[in-house]
Amino acid sequence: MSTLVNCSGDDEFYPGGSFYSNPVDLGRLFSIGSHVDVYCPPSKRARISAPFLFGGNEFEQDKKPSIEILPQECLFEIFRRIPEGKERSSCACVSKQWLMLLSSIRKAEICKELPISNNVDMVTGDESQDLESDGYLTRCLVGKKATDIRLAAIAVGTSSRGGLGKLSIRGSNSACGVTDLGLSAVAHGCPSLKSLSLWNVSSIGDDGLSEIAKGCHLLEKLDLCQCPSVSNKGLIAIAENCPNLTTLNIELCSNIGNEGLQVIGRLCTKLQSISIKDCPLVKDHGVSSLLSSSSLLTKVKLEALKITDFSLAVIGHYGQAITNLVLVGLQNVSEKGFWVMGVAQGLQKMASLTVTSCRGITDVSLEAIGKGCINLKQMCLRKCCFVSNNGLIAFAKAAGSLESLQLEECNRVTQLGIIGALSNCGTKLKSLTLVKCMGITDMAMGFPVLSPCTSLRSLSIRNCPGFGTASLAMVGKLCPQIQHLDLSGLHGITDSGLLPLLESCEAGLAKVILSNCLNLTDEVILALTRLHGGTLELLNLEGCRKITDASLLAISENCLLLNDLDVSNCAISNSGIKVLSCAAQLNLQVLSLSGCSEVSNKSMPFLEKLGKTLVGLNLQHCKSISSSTVELLVESLWRCDILS
Repeated sequence: MSTLVNCSGDDEFYPGGSFYSNPVDLGRLFSIGSHVDVYCPPSKRARISAPFLFGGNEFEQDKKPSIEILPQECLFEIFRRIPEGKERSSCACVSKQWLMLLSSIRKAEICKELPISNNVDMVTGDESQDLESDGYLTRCLVGKKATDIRLAAIAVGTSSRGGLGKLSIRGSNSACGVTDLGLSAVAHGCPSLKSLSLWNVSSIGDDGLSEIAKGCHLLEKLDLCQCPSVSNKGLIAIAENCPNLTTLNIELCSNIGNEGLQVIGRLCTKLQSISIKDCPLVKDHGVSSLLSSSSLLTKVKLEALKITDFSLAVIGHYGQAITNLVLVGLQNVSEKGFWVMGVAQGLQKMASLTVTSCRGITDVSLEAIGKGCINLKQMCLRKCCFVSNNGLIAFAKAAGSLESLQLEECNRVTQLGIIGALSNCGTKLKSLTLVKCMGITDMAMGFPVLSPCTSLRSLSIRNCPGFGTASLAMVGKLCPQIQHLDLSGLHGITDSGLLPLLESCEAGLAKVILSNCLNLTDEVILALTRLHGGTLELLNLEGCRKITDASLLAISENCLLLNDLDVSNCAISNSGIKVLSCAAQLNLQVLSLSGCSEVSNKSMPFLEKLGKTLVGLNLQHCKSISSSTVELLVESLWRCDILS
């Protein structure tokens, strides 16, 4: 058009007058063509980009943007030529349609412009040297936030920011939750993905997992929990396309069975960790095939499965690389299965074994495990109702490398078994933990001369109501080098029962937990600080209702290294806090006063003084401290995390 065109409300056409009085209407004529001559005085041009149709004697605006008229194939070709980064993210913000189309483009399909001389050649991502990202970004979608749209946005947005390395989806939006479409978007846009966790997402099935397998060849960890739509087909796709898989966790997946595990064992040669829980279709054939094929497996967890003695025999023969084994709720495994696992001599490298609620663990099988697993260092038995004193003592004798022994709810074990195990455990046992062992009763028994366990450094006896004065005194004589002591929930012990143990500890106690020992008084704390004040670093007296300010005075005078003190629900007052604040040598970092009703607003200056070293202060349920005082403390102790 040779004529200069501008826009103004009072302009006229030549010849004749204007048939649009609105200047915006005049602007619509600019796209008509060069056969219309228009003159307008200089003015701002109307920025109208929408297309118009000419029909009869008037112009009609097409309501649909012109680019939307293009077929999906054309838009795909346009979008794949948009460079990664801000430009693609801006396009994704236009509409959900554009977002989903952009997320459907695989990273390898995105063209990059590489200048060669004066020309620009389009090359695919496979030819670009800087295509792959490190994949250090992590994204987690929980509940209502887990939708296909969010996954598509993640796929588009993370590609130019280092790449998505870890994705976790927990739950799903009931109205528009995550489906295979959203997972496909991640597969197309995030080839750097190395870790994928899917928890309770019933709408994701084999198709979505297959897309992940095809697009994310770097995948190393896969976690599937409550994914009923995922079957062997999806697992096989992962096995065939993800050779770097090292960790696989499967829980409550009702359609995954033996076939998928067999292929995983055959093709995933780098697999190091496997956990299978409550999958009804998984049986001996799948577990045995997986374990016999995976030569690098170091961590194995099998829980609530319908496997039998055969699977444990395979573990015993082929588990040469296993270092950590967890067996839970295997109701179909008998004593023979555990016995064979021990005598097979294949678990030479196993350092940690945890067995929970398995009827097959008996005195006989426990001794066989102790003899066969020569490098076993940590043993945990939970709810093993057929283990008695004889089995425990025989195991302690056989397991020469044992460093940590934990018994929980093993109710056939008594005081005799504990003392016998300590006396026969060798010279390496460092930690003994007893939790809710109801078979232990406090009896003053005459024992022959027993070998002391001088290697024991940590003793934890929690919620064992029968463990009392006589038992503590015997343990104190056998284990003089204890440094960490936890007697939580032992309601029956008294000052006179605990004092002999405190006096027997020659090395000096560093960590003492006496929470909910209701009968302890200030007398035992005075003795504790006098005997071990130079080494004590942590003291927990939560729920010891007879502990008063006198204990805080002893702590302030004798404890040189104490940095963590918990006197929650104790009978302390402002005077005790004042005493603590005046102790020049005390450098408390954590102080808990939860439930101390006698601590009031008057303690504020003392707390501020203590706050010079505190990084944590618990004032929850302190009814005499007002919210305004807490606000002032938060303001003045800005370095300290305050719970109120």
